[in-house]
Amino acid sequence: MKSKIKRKYSIGVFDSGLGGIQILKHIAKELPQYDYVYLGDTARVPYGGRSQEVIYEFTVQAVNFLFKKGCHLIIFACNTVSSKALRRIQKEYLPKNYPDKKVLGVIIPVSEMAAKKTKNKRIGVIATQGTVSSGAFGRELLKINPEIKLFQQACPLLVPIIEAGEEKSKVSELMLQKYLKPIIKNKADTLILGCTHYRFLENKIRKIIGKDMRLINEGKIIAEKLKDYLERHQEVENMLQKKSKLRFFSTDLTEKFEIMGSRFFGKKIKPERAKLE
Repeated sequence: MKSKIKRKYSIGVFDSGLGGIQILKHIAKELPQYDYVYLGDTARVPYGGRSQEVIYEFTVQAVNFLFKKGCHLIIFACNTVSSKALRRIQKEYLPKNYPDKKVLGVIIPVSEMAAKKTKNKRIGVIATQGTVSSGAFGRELLKINPEIKLFQQACPLLVPIIEAGEEKSKVSELMLQKYLKPIIKNKADTLILGCTHYRFLENKIRKIIGKDMRLINEGKIIAEKLKDYLERHQEVENMLQKKSKLRFFSTDLTEKFEIMGSRFFGKKIKPERAKLE
């Protein structure tokens, strides 16, 4: 009797827009052997100003899509989704619908690195309104070290500026100066860029905050943490396909997604249309 061949799966990466491609870029560089499926909900970006219930509904749709596309493990590259939907997805949705699947977020690994890097226990976060209002970074940092003081700043205009391709404009610089001023004033020595999009403003941010404040690189941290996770969970690793295939999906398939996505990823990508239900 022939033994049944076990199906192999991909790793999914989900973001509300294009920013998560930066996370995937680091992951694929660190772990090039696996297959990946990226989903950007560009038709409904940004998520930051939406209610927790709507973000959860959008996330459920994304999770269903990626699992149907053959993913076994999904990384929520979006900080807003990680802060406002991850727990509920893990505790309620997966046990009922996909008990054998896994979903991971970015808040905990980034918080751990920030707590490790800070010298004066004063940490700044710039993020979407949704991430800031969730209090996720505060909860995780206080678990790690109750002495840490956190200074958060919601930046509602940065994602639209970046998605419009205006990150090099004078407007982006003026908004950054406004958003970063309270964090600098409070003498934070470590800054978390709490949204994947903000990586495209990194050079401007560095000029404003100066050389003494540390920046936390989300992409590198998530890639290293995923590698560690797979080494510790061989039952998950053994289920993954190792053909180095990459697929990119967008809910709003435009020329912009292909152009900017290719730029973010560092090489040309060919996105496909995603229909979420």
